Amino acid sequence: MISLDNVSVYFGGTPLFNKVSFLVDKKDKIGLVGKNGAGKSTMLKIIIGTQAPSEGTLSLKSEISLGYLPQTMQVFDTVSVREEARKAFEHVLQLKRLTEEINVQLSTREDYESAEYLKLIDKLTVANDHFQNLGGNTIEADIEKVLLGLGFSRELIDAPTSTFSGGWRMRIELAKILLRRPDALLLDEPTNHLDIESIQWLEQELINFQGGMVLISHDKRFLDRVTNRTVEISLGRIYDYRASYSEYKVLRAERVEQQMSAFKNQQKQIEDTEKFIERFRYKATKSVQVQSRIKQLDKIDRIEIEEEDKSAVHFKFAPAPRSGNVVVKTVGVSKSFGAKHVLSGIDFELERTDKVAFVGKNGEGKTTFSKIIIGEHTYEGELKLGHNVTIGYYAQDQDRLLDGERTVLETLDDIATGDIRRQVRDILGAFLFRGEDVEKKVKVLSGGERSRLALAKLLLQPYNLLVLDEPTNHLDIPSKEVLKQALLNYDGAMVVVSHDRDFLDGLTDSIYEFSEKSIKLYYGGLSGFLEKKALANMNEFEKKRADDKVLREAKQLTDNKVKFEQRKEVDKRIRKVEQDISRVEAEIGKIEAQIDDANVKMAE
Repeated sequence: MISLDNVSVYFGGTPLFNKVSFLVDKKDKIGLVGKNGAGKSTMLKIIIGTQAPSEGTLSLKSEISLGYLPQTMQVFDTVSVREEARKAFEHVLQLKRLTEEINVQLSTREDYESAEYLKLIDKLTVANDHFQNLGGNTIEADIEKVLLGLGFSRELIDAPTSTFSGGWRMRIELAKILLRRPDALLLDEPTNHLDIESIQWLEQELINFQGGMVLISHDKRFLDRVTNRTVEISLGRIYDYRASYSEYKVLRAERVEQQMSAFKNQQKQIEDTEKFIERFRYKATKSVQVQSRIKQLDKIDRIEIEEEDKSAVHFKFAPAPRSGNVVVKTVGVSKSFGAKHVLSGIDFELERTDKVAFVGKNGEGKTTFSKIIIGEHTYEGELKLGHNVTIGYYAQDQDRLLDGERTVLETLDDIATGDIRRQVRDILGAFLFRGEDVEKKVKVLSGGERSRLALAKLLLQPYNLLVLDEPTNHLDIPSKEVLKQALLNYDGAMVVVSHDRDFLDGLTDSIYEFSEKSIKLYYGGLSGFLEKKALANMNEFEKKRADDKVLREAKQLTDNKVKFEQRKEVDKRIRKVEQDISRVEAEIGKIEAQIDDANVKMAE
């Protein structure tokens, strides 16, 4: 479907890619990975045609359709969400208009036996068949299905696009791409701005997608679920693995180890050759051998070691000052923005070692409640902070709150006091700001660099309560893993708002789900929460089905007979489950016997 052959891209004479080649077939679902700045987004732009390579060729299968979602895009606020999504079916709607025009022509003619009339009938039949094959009869249902899956409520579907933030507009564009059903998808961070439920829905859509796909994402779990191949861009080269992200990490570690071994051997060979040349350079009897060695040295293809493996964010939060046992307590807290009611009667309590996550669909009040806790929003009800509580806050748009005219060093130096001022450069170094990087102005930093700088500010004074709103935005996978480890070692209270499942899993003690202006507490980590949510949804389904059955039968059965029939149904289900358990246990026994037999054979 897509072929890149010896593609090179140069910026100021420096190669971003150097003669890279790879193919994308119909069944390939590729995770495109590499450190920030490696050229992942540039690669997608080359495939879609918005950027030309400096060298090499791009070949696309004839008449292939591509669906491209960039990280940033221009949007136009002129219609409703539904109407904007309907634009994905423009080619289908053209067929509908064509059939309507033909029908009008047929209604005004009476030459039923003429060749022209029969030609119009054939044209109408072809157009109708094409219209139906492209899903023309289910356009409105498809639009609602995709928009609901991406988190829009039925009320929001008909709202003007101008009322939505950039994150919601990206959802609209993603919906249009999915509705077009292209031959191949090119998605640059599609899970940005999506909540957990929408991410899970999108996962399933992409798993079921029948075309090729190239995906950039910093969501490790999302990559594992969706991709079957990983292409890494490193030092201008391509490394292709027929494996998901987690499998790729194992294979990559093996490759780097082999690469390091080969590098050491090559360095030894180069060193020995250079010593020979230096020793016999001026001896006439060795001149031929010296010239031969010089030519050998020139022909060596030098092995490069991936420097990014040596750099990662390493930091830890300062010990939390002692606070009262209860850090935050709210009673009946409510919040409205004009006529829009966001939170109603929220009761919440956080103790000094609690680590909790706020999850739920966007717009349900997670960020609003976080800002109430830190004192940025007014509210109705009661809120009390515990004794000696100091709050460190990371805002969702923290990187945009930084002063663009200040340098990286000045940003931290401005707020550092006492002995910590001597450690500012060390802290910046831990966040990968080294050498001349510290003199860069904030306005020229990338999104990931700004996020790291904002996190570095949190280290400058000790807090016993951290409130973090989407702290992993713009962070690559290694940086997220180090941040997670630092938070696991943090000894204060923590509230984290995030949609990143891999980041949240194992990080928090409990989950607060925000929904319908209220909150619901789930004890345990994210995996337990997701399991309980699935169970809750199944219970609701089973309850509705049982209720419907009872209503149908109530007209014919007495109350006692209803109970008797229900008891029979329950007993029947119990017997079936017990039979299933016995069958599965027998299968387990057989498999364990096979394992034992295999172990014996291996030992022999």
